[in-house]
Amino acid sequence: MEPVKTRSEGAVLEVTLDRPKANAIDLQTSRLMGDVFARFRDDPDLRVAILTGGGEKFFCPGWDLKAAADGDAVDGDYGVGGFGGLQELRDLNKPVIAAVNGIACGGGLELALSADMILAADHASFALPEIRSGTVADAASVKLPKRIPYHIAMELLLTGRWFDAEEAKHWGLVNEILPRDQLMNRAWELARLLASGPPLVYAAIKEIVRDAEDARFQDAMNRITKRQLRSVDVLYSSEDQLEGARAFAEKRDPVWKGR
Repeated sequence: MEPVKTRSEGAVLEVTLDRPKANAIDLQTSRLMGDVFARFRDDPDLRVAILTGGGEKFFCPGWDLKAAADGDAVDGDYGVGGFGGLQELRDLNKPVIAAVNGIACGGGLELALSADMILAADHASFALPEIRSGTVADAASVKLPKRIPYHIAMELLLTGRWFDAEEAKHWGLVNEILPRDQLMNRAWELARLLASGPPLVYAAIKEIVRDAEDARFQDAMNRITKRQLRSVDVLYSSEDQLEGARAFAEKRDPVWKGR
């Protein structure tokens, strides 16, 4: 059985992590996921990705401890995108939606945090239990305080306690909560909406956000206005930029070409 399954419809790619019983990630699976998301990044015909887990109980519990016991090195080769194929994938300037269909803990929660938007089934649950085994949730320590209030992020990192989908939404970690039988329908609805939008603008937004993370406001603004960011320069020189203005003036829907 393939641990990573994909299907596409138009410009949308669905990626399913499917490793019974719990969708844990070993080195081989991580490398496969990295290859999948790298191809998604580089394919001009694909504009949006959905990431979910197989089954209804687990999204992903993170690192496969059984594989580790059999010799998988924790500091081994995770592949081009780092753990789970997303966390360290460079220049991914397309929207990614995580559809969390169950338990997302440890590296599984870190994987969800690598997406731009998170939808959660109403039975989903979350935790960063690494603290209890004397290790660090390294990626979550970087990402979580940027997604939710600092003091809440620190509590979750320092205690490792579990929290449900309602609390996750309360703190702004997830965008929407859906009944489990409606989760994927909503993910696809949102993905199709995004796929109909301007891909060059999405690319510019994602690059601007990344560039501004560690920059002073005015420095970040200067790089944008001086067109020092590649995706911004491409956007301002594109056919799509002209198409957007023409469509507005002509009171019609724009036809985006991604160039």
